[in-house]
Amino acid sequence: MDTSAEALPTIRDSVLSRADDDSLAMLFEDEQYTYREFTAGCVARAHLLLDRRGAGPFHVGALLDNGPEYSMLLGGAAVAGAAVVGINPTRQGAELARDITHADCGIIVTESRHRGLLDGLDLGAANGRVLNVDSPEWDAALAPHTGAEPPDADIDPLAPYLLLFTSGTTGDPKAAICSQVRLARIGEVITEMRKLTPDDVFYQAMPMFHSNALMAGWVPCLTAGGVAAFRRRFSASGFLPDVRRFGVTYFNYVGKPLTYILATPEQPDDADNTLRIVFGNEGAVHDLERFSRRFGVPVEDSYGSTEGGVSVSRTPDTPPNALGRADESVKILDPDTGEEAPLAVFDDTGKLLNPDEAIGELVSMVSAPTFEGYWNNPDADDERTHGGIYWSGDLAYRDAEGFVYFAGRNFDWLRVDGENFAAAPVERILVRHPDIDLAAVFAVPSSSVGDDVMAAVVRRPGAGFDPDGFAEFLAGQDDLGTKWAPRYVRWADTLPQTETNKILKRTLRRERWESDDETWLLDGEGYRRLASGDADAIRAEFEARGRLSVLDV
Repeated sequence: MDTSAEALPTIRDSVLSRADDDSLAMLFEDEQYTYREFTAGCVARAHLLLDRRGAGPFHVGALLDNGPEYSMLLGGAAVAGAAVVGINPTRQGAELARDITHADCGIIVTESRHRGLLDGLDLGAANGRVLNVDSPEWDAALAPHTGAEPPDADIDPLAPYLLLFTSGTTGDPKAAICSQVRLARIGEVITEMRKLTPDDVFYQAMPMFHSNALMAGWVPCLTAGGVAAFRRRFSASGFLPDVRRFGVTYFNYVGKPLTYILATPEQPDDADNTLRIVFGNEGAVHDLERFSRRFGVPVEDSYGSTEGGVSVSRTPDTPPNALGRADESVKILDPDTGEEAPLAVFDDTGKLLNPDEAIGELVSMVSAPTFEGYWNNPDADDERTHGGIYWSGDLAYRDAEGFVYFAGRNFDWLRVDGENFAAAPVERILVRHPDIDLAAVFAVPSSSVGDDVMAAVVRRPGAGFDPDGFAEFLAGQDDLGTKWAPRYVRWADTLPQTETNKILKRTLRRERWESDDETWLLDGEGYRRLASGDADAIRAEFEARGRLSVLDV
């Protein structure tokens, strides 16, 4: 492969190639912009960022809602040779300051609705270097650069262009690096695979600090020369009206948006829309066909990660619960021995019979995968790439036909009465229940030894917990392992989650059975609701058995 700068695609080149294009580029509320206007806006912002650049890494924090300003900041950073750090506004106080300083942000670009989040925080190199895009000062700072030629900036196409924080569902988020070259190539691949054209209208509703919004939405739109229709934040009830208003043909998602859209009241004309393709990651398996049928559009769900080390794609013959097939470089290894895990064995009901042997970590054997490392985190780099192998951190198993099945994150492993199993298969069973929209299964300490199973579920609106009906439902699931039934069930309207709709299991594990939501306990053959005093009684069981310490970690 030719790695000379002239041979490498860049986002800078993609932006500047549109300088004389008068076709429509962006739609936002009642605003619209052509590509000529978009490119000019990017160039002006590039000059502004270069003017404000300080010592240290050229890292620009973006604390913004979705919209043209975020898009032009991304383009401006590419033209200037800066890296954009997507800042999650749901991370506040010390956590927000930690993200900003960990990523070495030297400038922060924000807006009035988020500006207050920064008050009183030590922003490190960004102290006193906060720009507000809906202020007169921002307009004044841009004015001298209106109509300017692109700056003659020194661009390293392999340097960090994006710092993308992982979801932080189990600990402090890590900032994954993405270069201009990698992002440009992702845009080329997705545009070709999904047959995207300048006639497509891309619905940009996933938060733009997240990799899915940029890799599955923003850059394919730029590469194809399509139209970006922005929404500040995703809204399930606003989805179909927006599709019809903007003529949306392409929608990308990550996590549970399909579930939330399906929870809106169904109408007989839902399929009367302009959608051509829906593409995303981590959609609930049972929702893919339901969404496709209801809205009359194919849904293509795939496995991928912010880091980009491993990918698995669905094919038309992929079994309902599988991720799809991967190429020969992708293996499933025992993380302790490094040996390849045996193929999965199923009984007639589809239950996995050999989870201890078949479930391992999903890895890439390619010595130099697309993973470009984490910013300022060598320990995390080593964890991902030790032994010349890329370790995804995800559990999986593979059947005899080569299909890969997701079994959870590497922290989603439970051990009950000496039996090991993964959370994901239990979650897939629970969402079959007619009153459950989402399910998160995780380990909580057992007062005797090992773990107990706890499930936190989002109920369908207005649904009450029927203890006898739930026990009957579990008894009717032929593929439910004998140790898989939840001892605790948290029955909730909402659960703590990231802005990209990933359930925060670290929060759930910390709260255990002591949240404000109603919680039910498997007591004998049936479930009863935990009453006041039960938490003290459970704690006393741990104390009596000398296991109180496991509750206090």
